[in-house]
Amino acid sequence: MEYSNRVKKMQSSPIRRLIPFAEQAKEEGKEVLHLNIGQPDIETPKEFFKAIEKHAGKVIPYSHSAGIKELRQAFSKYYERWHCTITPDEIIITNGGSEAIIFAMGTVADPEDEVVVIEPFYANYRSFAGMLNVNLLPISADPEAGYMVPDLSNYDSKITNKTKAIIFSNPCNPTGAVYPKEDVLRILEFAKKHDLYVIADEVYREFVFDGLKPFSIMEFTEYHDRIILVDSVSKRYSACGARVGLLASKNKTVLEQVMKMAQARLSPPTVAQMGTLGFLEMAPEYLEEVRDEYQRRRDIVYTELSKVDGLYFKEPKGAFYLAVKLPIDNSEKFVKWMLTEFDINGVTTMVAPLDGFYATPGKGEQEIRIAYVLEEKRLIQACEILRKGLEKYMKLAA
Repeated sequence: MEYSNRVKKMQSSPIRRLIPFAEQAKEEGKEVLHLNIGQPDIETPKEFFKAIEKHAGKVIPYSHSAGIKELRQAFSKYYERWHCTITPDEIIITNGGSEAIIFAMGTVADPEDEVVVIEPFYANYRSFAGMLNVNLLPISADPEAGYMVPDLSNYDSKITNKTKAIIFSNPCNPTGAVYPKEDVLRILEFAKKHDLYVIADEVYREFVFDGLKPFSIMEFTEYHDRIILVDSVSKRYSACGARVGLLASKNKTVLEQVMKMAQARLSPPTVAQMGTLGFLEMAPEYLEEVRDEYQRRRDIVYTELSKVDGLYFKEPKGAFYLAVKLPIDNSEKFVKWMLTEFDINGVTTMVAPLDGFYATPGKGEQEIRIAYVLEEKRLIQACEILRKGLEKYMKLAA
C-alpha cells in the first residue's frame, strides 16, 4: 500500500528524532542533560492554575472557534504594550503557534506553491510545508554575519508566480539572531515588491538581550494588508504543554479564510485558554525577570563554549538558542555517539543537529543547536561534558 506524497514530504523532527537514543541511554542508567529542545525549566506561573479554578465550570465546553472572547480581549490589551492596535476580532486563538503557522501557510499557498524562508529556521516550518504540499524556497543567512537577514535582492530572480509568502521568526529559532527594525522593513519591502504575504513568528518577542528593545512587526502599519502575525504563550510563560497560540492580522479577508480552518478543527483548548487569562493579567515585570534569567544563561553558555577549541559561533542576542559549527563532518553522528558511547560519571549531554533546520540539501551538517533551558550549574556541567565528548570524538576520528 502507498502513503501520501504529503506525509512522505514531511521530515522527522530533527529535535525529536534522536529521542530513542536518549531513552535508551536512560534505560541504561545514564542521566541525559537535554539541550536539544526548547522546553524551559522555569516554573509555570501559578496564575495559570488559579485562573482555571476561577473560570472553570462543571462542564468543559467548546469555545468559540476563534477562542474565548475574554482571552482575545486580553491579548488585544497585551499588544498595546508594543504600540500595536489589534482588536479582539483580529485575533484567532490556536492550538499553539504551530497551528497558527499551518493555518497561515494553508490560507495563502496552494499545493506546489512556494513559501520563502530565511534559513536556518524553526524546523517544523519544513514539516508544516510538507503537510500542506507547499515547497520552501530558502534564503540562506550567513553564520559569519551572525545569521542576520542577507541581501534579499540576490533572490529577486527566484521569485515566481508560485511564490506566495515569506516566513521568519524574530528573535530567531534556532540561531538567537535578533533582526532590528531596519531588517524587518527590508523583508516587508521585499514582500511588497513581489506581492507576498509576510508570516511573522514572534514567539520569543520579549527575549532580547544586551539592552535591545523588543518590538512587533505590526508597528509597520503601512504593510498591514500583507502581515500575518503568529504568537504563543509556550516559551514566554514556560507553558509549552498548554498549547495556546494565536494568529492575528489586520487583513479581514485573510481572517475570514483562516476562520474556515479554525471552524473545521472546532475550537482551541478551553481549559488552557482559561489559564492563559491568568498569564495576561500578570505585571510586565515578570517577563523582564525571565528575560534577565535567559541572558544570564546565554552568558554562561557563551563563556563555557568559548573554552572549547575548534568551535565557531556568534553571541546570540535573543530567544534561548545558540547555533554552533563543530570541527566534525556530521553533527547527527556526533549526537548519537554522545548518547550511546560517552558519559562522565553516568551523565551525558544531548543537543540538536542543525541540518534539519535548513531547506538547502547538505547545509547544517556540521552545526548544532543548543537550547540553554537549564539552570546555571546544569548548563556548566552540560557544556563541560560536551567539550570533553567532542575532544574524545575527534581523537577517535583522527
